[in-house]
Order: sequence, then structure tokens, then C-alpha cells
Amino acid sequence: MVKFIGDYNVKLDDKGRLVFPVAFKELCLMQGAKPVFVVKKNLFSKCLEMYLYSEWEAESDGVRAKLNPFNVEHDIFWRAYLQNRALVSPDEKIGRITIPKELLEQIGVKKDVVFCGKDYKIEIWSKEEYAKTFISEEDFVKLAEKILR
Repeated sequence: MVKFIGDYNVKLDDKGRLVFPVAFKELCLMQGAKPVFVVKKNLFSKCLEMYLYSEWEAESDGVRAKLNPFNVEHDIFWRAYLQNRALVSPDEKIGRITIPKELLEQIGVKKDVVFCGKDYKIEIWSKEEYAKTFISEEDFVKLAEKILR
């Protein structure tokens, strides 16, 4: 499993492409295959999530296993769960990726973007929204004490 760490600032080009961070691309290539990602809107935050396809399969298989295909609410949930997803892969030369405009608009991207490594996935933020997520060191320590006790 690839574990992504670090924050990388990039700019959306005139054709709506982003340069995938080299550090992330190299991690993926160490796995021996051209990376293919699933991109979706985060359920709780104004960001996108990128999963390697294998991670996406594991997550979606886990969700689907909890559903009854003969339950109408489960069917509605599953359809909504799979909507607004995109498959993306960095190009060979520069590592550019194209994320559908609709997904970028949902998170308020205009030009400046932050790729944030979050272990098994990558979050994609507008630079402005990402800046709003920072907490003080004191608040971080309090959370650590509360959660990790």
C-alpha cells in the first residue's frame, strides 16, 4: 500500500490540468505500475479525495458489502455513492492530470491547488480552503490527548 505524506502547491493551467506532485508519482511508480486514481468529493470537507484504484476497490467493496441490493434505500444510497467520480492518471511526460471541471468547482478551485498526502489517499484543496483547516499546536495537542488516550 502506498502511503502519501506532504503538502504540495500547484497551479491549474489554462487547459484545466494540474501537475501531479513528483513525490507522489514516484511513490506510485515504486509499486511497478502506472498509477490510476479515482477522484471524488469528500463527504465532510470542501476537498476532493484521490484514491489509487486498488484502494478505491477495497473501500467500495467494503461499503457494498453492507448493502442489501433488494432494499430501495440501499439502492438509492449506492447510486449516489458512485456519482461524481472520475478516473484520472498522470500523463507520462510531465505528470499532468485532468480532473473534471465540475469536481473542481465543487471545492472552489480557481487557480491555486494543494495536494495533501493523507496516508492511503490524497486530498485536493483550493489553497484558500486548505488554509482554513489549520489548527493551533495547542488545539492539536488537546485533540491528541483526547483521541489517543
